[in-house]
Amino acid sequence: MNFMEDPSNLNEPSILDVLKEKLRFRKSEKRTSLEAPQQTEPGPGIEKKKSKFSFTWRSLIAITTALAAQRMLEPDSRNIPLAVALFGVAILFLIYAIVAKEWQIPDISPDDPRPIPFEVKRNPYLISLPFILLAFLLFGGNQFTFLNLIVWIAVIILTIWAFWIRPHRKKTFKSWFQNLKKWRLTLHFSPWTVLLLTVLVVILFFRVYQLNQVPGEMFSDHAEKLLDVSDVLHGHFSIFFPRNTGREAIQFYLTALISLIAGTGLSFLSLKIGTITIGLLTLPFIYLLGKEIGNRWIGLLATFMAGIAYWPNVISRVGLRFPLYPLFVALTLYFLIRGMRRSNRNELILSGLFLGLGLHGYTPFRIVPFVVAAAYLIFILHRSSKGRRIPMFWGFGLVAFFSFVVFLPLFRYYLSNPQMFNYRIITRFTGIEQSLPGNPIVIFFSNLWKAWIMFVYDNGSIWVHSIPGRPTLDVVMAAFYVIGTVVLFARYLKKKNWVDLFLLLSVPLLMLPSILSLAFPAENPSLNRTAGAIVPVFIICAFGFSTAIHSIWEGMSTWMGKTAVILFTSGLLIATMAANFKLVFEDYKDQFLQNAWNTSDIGRVIRGFVDTIGTEDTAYVVPYPYWVDTRLVGINAGFPTKDYALTADGFASTLSVQKPKLFILNPEDLTDLSLLKSLYPKGVLYTYQDEIPGKDFLMLMVPSS
Repeated sequence: MNFMEDPSNLNEPSILDVLKEKLRFRKSEKRTSLEAPQQTEPGPGIEKKKSKFSFTWRSLIAITTALAAQRMLEPDSRNIPLAVALFGVAILFLIYAIVAKEWQIPDISPDDPRPIPFEVKRNPYLISLPFILLAFLLFGGNQFTFLNLIVWIAVIILTIWAFWIRPHRKKTFKSWFQNLKKWRLTLHFSPWTVLLLTVLVVILFFRVYQLNQVPGEMFSDHAEKLLDVSDVLHGHFSIFFPRNTGREAIQFYLTALISLIAGTGLSFLSLKIGTITIGLLTLPFIYLLGKEIGNRWIGLLATFMAGIAYWPNVISRVGLRFPLYPLFVALTLYFLIRGMRRSNRNELILSGLFLGLGLHGYTPFRIVPFVVAAAYLIFILHRSSKGRRIPMFWGFGLVAFFSFVVFLPLFRYYLSNPQMFNYRIITRFTGIEQSLPGNPIVIFFSNLWKAWIMFVYDNGSIWVHSIPGRPTLDVVMAAFYVIGTVVLFARYLKKKNWVDLFLLLSVPLLMLPSILSLAFPAENPSLNRTAGAIVPVFIICAFGFSTAIHSIWEGMSTWMGKTAVILFTSGLLIATMAANFKLVFEDYKDQFLQNAWNTSDIGRVIRGFVDTIGTEDTAYVVPYPYWVDTRLVGINAGFPTKDYALTADGFASTLSVQKPKLFILNPEDLTDLSLLKSLYPKGVLYTYQDEIPGKDFLMLMVPSS
């Protein structure tokens, strides 16, 4: 029968209608089947205009207003009342867009309702118990030895063996080969893989570009670290390094290994290579956690943002232990959340192992056990955990047990030296070193507020790892952090999934090491002690960015509209890259050199003196208050264990030295200069003029006698 002649077929879709429907981007979740046009629907011309503009106007207003608001909080154009007003407008339109179902939020899959199995392999578990006690006894003396390391490793292996659940299906060599072959094909032909590699290249550029120059000088903390590394290289394998109020061990062993493998020795570069590597290792787990909470686009955007952003870049480049905090937060939380959501005991074991290992890294990580406990508390308070609360308590017992097994060496040290182990925490939290400047409750909430708004307003005044007085995030990332926070909270209100609430609350929890600086509130916020929050913060940023672009993309049905979205997205990404490049390689680089003393210049002068007419023992630096760290001079000169300090009471001892001598002095140290001139009237005085004002120094050259 002719289709056009049958009246009953007039309301059926034509082949052209079917093709249009298949090619059309979905505008509503409610439309699940192809329907014939109704008389009440607008005509083609009206529909086209609505697709281009009407469907996304709320979202576009929210995005652009949030960007404008954050621009008003930049130091060069700060207008707080206007910024607050614009953010208020942005949030209102964002809520409007969400309620109108214009802003599309990805769902989160429900948790696996199965309880965590309770089973133990008895023999390896029973064998591990005396080994735990033996390891505990052997770790006395604050030294790693061959024997206690072997026993400790045996304990870890035995406990994993006792609790690890073997998969039911074994992978054969053939299956591994097939997976590898599939991966190679994906690597060559998948557009997603090309995108991943592009992001990786951009991140590597931001993280390693000008590594020697940014930052350009060391300060006293670096001298302490390199002296600890020197101890390791000379056979002193400490569990906890007591120098300079105490440090955990991971960085020193890592730097010692790098100095030997890379041939960089005891140097600033050795420290930087280690911390840059740690920072890069964090990014894959930010990707995986973002993918777990949202989707692969959110994971990729979170990785990209964390890879180029000034905050994680700077704390990785400065060469101190700071990036160890976010690394082990990412590892611990990724396996914790996956293990809880999937009732996977093996992943909870991995979370416990990384929790314990993180405690050997950087002191602020000690807050993470409480963050893990908060995850369990948030979990059990939700209705979705019904029937799983007690089994999950057993799972958290595994996390605690395995973290303790890995923490065992430090636990032994803590029992022997609790004051040293807790010194840095106690001095910030209590008045043991400096009296609290006010009511501790008032200080706490003041610190909490300052830390909470640091992403959009002020990241503190510590110049060694931040640009004082500016927001932690650039304009684009900060705006989408605010948007992401609202959108994630909206998803929580809709789905009541504990993960969303935990991710939001983990931000202030992971910043507590900075917030709890009650005795020194001027040190809060600090980008090092809040560094664990890098993990949730950039996932939230990516959540806001991804849902924003996806929403306006879905609202465009014409190629012109979608092209505009692509251009808009590209502009935002280019803007955030340009902003963070300037922050790190111009603003931070310059202000760091303005504040740091130029010990590298003094080191080069001494090295030149040693390589020509003098020796390493006939050069001296006369100390002066608030001037250079003379240990850093030796490190920069290539003599890392030599302190070049010589005070006035030792000047006379140099008279017996027959070889040429070099004295370095601060230009303001006229007293010591006069004394040296009286001892060495034939000495010739030079001034080293630095490009940076205030960094000049004097050189008194004394010929051989």
